[in-house]
Amino acid sequence: MDGLEAVGDPELRATFLWATAQERPVTADDLASAHRLHRNVARSRLERLANAGLLRSTYERRTGRQGPGAGRPAKLYAVAPQLEAIEFPARRYEALVALLLDALPADAGPERVREIGAEFGRQLGRAAGLRPVKSIPKGLARLREALGDLGYQVSVADASPESAVLVTPTCPLRPLIRTHPGGTELDRGMWSGLATCALAGVQTADVVCETCGCLDANASCRVAIAFRKTRF
Repeated sequence: MDGLEAVGDPELRATFLWATAQERPVTADDLASAHRLHRNVARSRLERLANAGLLRSTYERRTGRQGPGAGRPAKLYAVAPQLEAIEFPARRYEALVALLLDALPADAGPERVREIGAEFGRQLGRAAGLRPVKSIPKGLARLREALGDLGYQVSVADASPESAVLVTPTCPLRPLIRTHPGGTELDRGMWSGLATCALAGVQTADVVCETCGCLDANASCRVAIAFRKTRF
């Protein structure tokens, strides 16, 4: 079973969308409780998604205890880095966008590419029903939940009045960046646009966004956002 076949199964698709909406790796018990399933059924669905390459499994003691008496470690399932879009038939939109980027006039500059990305980010924010709030932690939490509803997993690794770090294995533009690294400014602009949808008083020009890890097949993308100025 591959990723396309897995998401074609309604039950597995629902499980995968649920997993992407969670901030942390999940267990069979988590899924069983959330969807009112027998634990064996929950484990089977997670295993099938792992076999399809959509999830990755690890073992961890959630209690943090070590040594004798610590108990058996739990099997955790994390969303795998998504390097290619799952679609049938293959639309190859990433190749089309890459051609359009290459066709931009030489004098357009990275600023124009970032602004295009920012508008795409704002469109994503509107599609997810994001409304800006003054609190950075609350705004980033809402951003995480909103993108989860759209099928993208994001976790907040760090947040302060000056900066934030987001981690995502399923960045919306990752398939594009993987095939066309020159589209990095588009990706940075997208996250800047999303930030303005989630945080009141922040404009696109106020956000300095750096993304990394996009080309590493074994890692999640890290999005480092520094706020040039805020009104908090």
